Amino acid sequence: MQINQLTPKDAAKYRRLRLDALHNSPTAFAASYDEEEKLTITKYKQLLDTPNSWTFGVFVDTSLVGMITLIRESLIKLYHRAKIMAFYIQSAYQGEGYGRQLIEKALQHAEQLAGLEQIYLSVAATNERAKKLYTSLGFNVYAYEKNALKFQGTYYDEEQMVLFLDSNK
Repeated sequence: MQINQLTPKDAAKYRRLRLDALHNSPTAFAASYDEEEKLTITKYKQLLDTPNSWTFGVFVDTSLVGMITLIRESLIKLYHRAKIMAFYIQSAYQGEGYGRQLIEKALQHAEQLAGLEQIYLSVAATNERAKKLYTSLGFNVYAYEKNALKFQGTYYDEEQMVLFLDSNK
């Protein structure tokens, strides 16, 4: 197992994993499979080469089996904040500790960014496993969003979580 920052050369593998995530966990992401399958490899290359955005991947041998994206806010008044998005581990590799290692890699990177103080994420309110992982890493719930997502006629609630990196909590 190896964790690397993804680059445009990883776009095809990233696209396959992203589509897998949207197909197998549709209520965990705001984007839909139908929307994303229309995106070209060129678009995925651009996503992996965006300023203030870092995507890390877990590789087992040469297969990309997990991903996470850290996006720093670009507006001056929000520049002290970042978001974790697109976190996914293929089901065959869940429970192996890869998710924790992947989040820790993103947090280590975040701690090296000058002036970054807060990291936010959203999680499905029913995803107890993910919430337990996030809480164990220091994230705390600050909001509950009822009916945050609507998929195939059913609403799904989300919890908004934050991790403060500085001592001025």
